[in-house]
Amino acid sequence: MTNRRMFFSMLFGAVFRRRSRALMAVIASAVGAATLFCLVSVCIMVPKQMAQDMRSYGANLIVTSVHADEDGASHRSSNAMQSGGHGAQTESSGADQSPSEQAQDSTRQREAKGIDADQVLAVGRKVRRVAPAQSASYRYETMRINSTPYTIAGIDPAQVRSLNRHWEVEGKWPTDGNLMIGQNLAQTLGAQIGTVITITYKTGDAPKTGAGTWSMPKENKIQYRIGGIVSTGGNEDDIVYATAADVDQLTGVRRGADVVEFSSQATGDSLAALTEAVNRDAGLDLKAQQVTQITSADTRITTMLRTLFWIVSLVVLALMLVGVGTTISSIVSQRRNEIGLRKALGASSRSIGVEFFAESALYGLFGGFLGTAIGYGFARWLSVSVFDHAIGFSWPLGIGSVAFTMMVAVLASIPPVGRATRIEPAVVLSEE
Repeated sequence: MTNRRMFFSMLFGAVFRRRSRALMAVIASAVGAATLFCLVSVCIMVPKQMAQDMRSYGANLIVTSVHADEDGASHRSSNAMQSGGHGAQTESSGADQSPSEQAQDSTRQREAKGIDADQVLAVGRKVRRVAPAQSASYRYETMRINSTPYTIAGIDPAQVRSLNRHWEVEGKWPTDGNLMIGQNLAQTLGAQIGTVITITYKTGDAPKTGAGTWSMPKENKIQYRIGGIVSTGGNEDDIVYATAADVDQLTGVRRGADVVEFSSQATGDSLAALTEAVNRDAGLDLKAQQVTQITSADTRITTMLRTLFWIVSLVVLALMLVGVGTTISSIVSQRRNEIGLRKALGASSRSIGVEFFAESALYGLFGGFLGTAIGYGFARWLSVSVFDHAIGFSWPLGIGSVAFTMMVAVLASIPPVGRATRIEPAVVLSEE
């Protein structure tokens, strides 16, 4: 019999002759491997899944024009309409204006256009280069219902619906000729699905013309049917939503959006860097800001999860070291006479240490396979229970789990193996 065959024969004999102690070491390794694999799987899966779920609660990045009024989207839209509705008259009087007045008119014209389609596409490409993202554009205008001013938003219903999956809508989303109104507004108006309302839009006082006269305010009245009522618990409950085409028809002017919302999968520092990059890009002429309520909640949960992972991992690692180390110490004590006899017959301390390390690694291998399988089962069950989404098995993570368990088992056996290699044959044999 060769030395190698003799080594493996002694190794497997040591394992299977002491099945109860070997089982204890395997169970200790398996518990550690199962816990760590489950935690790592959850820590990898949860932030990604949570990012997707958090994105369903609205935008985490809002983009507006750098020329927009700071008082709000509705004011920006009103000012844009007032300055942009008479662009031809402004141009005709340009020769009579001072350079500062011409610069102000140029700014008003840019505001009137809003965020045009080219800008939306450009900023969308910039955002999606960092991480996948959904977007929706909003054009806000001030209109009147029964002489009371309210805000109407021109939207693409498909975009807004995809971006805000948490909105509770009774009835249907806006279609041409049919509105969706906020729940608070519906209660104020005493309206319900199917109610027909008349919306009045006033252009307001137009800018002074070159001839020194004032153009008269214009009114446009259109009847719409309420097709849906939305409830979000936020400001959306006080807004009227219509298709972009209906808002164009109501105002008589077709222009760009006031706000573009993005639900990006970028988080933390990457989202902050993206916001800064949009603000620095002079070619975009846009201003970006984070929605802190969404991003801070995302960051807090991720940080808490990582902290919990490290705490539990350290506890599990300590338990693995104690469990495997105690088992190996027991085996060394039980085999003390055998070790002394082998050393008396010429076995080196190195060969005895290698055998015990290999035995520990074998316990770690069995425990790692068993624990990884159990850990994956728990991680999959948690994923389905909490997120209704089953995670797949990660082979690199599985291999790493088994290798890590073997390494911990070997490290745990260092103290008892050190004691085994220091056993004196004369002392042991004199006790027989």
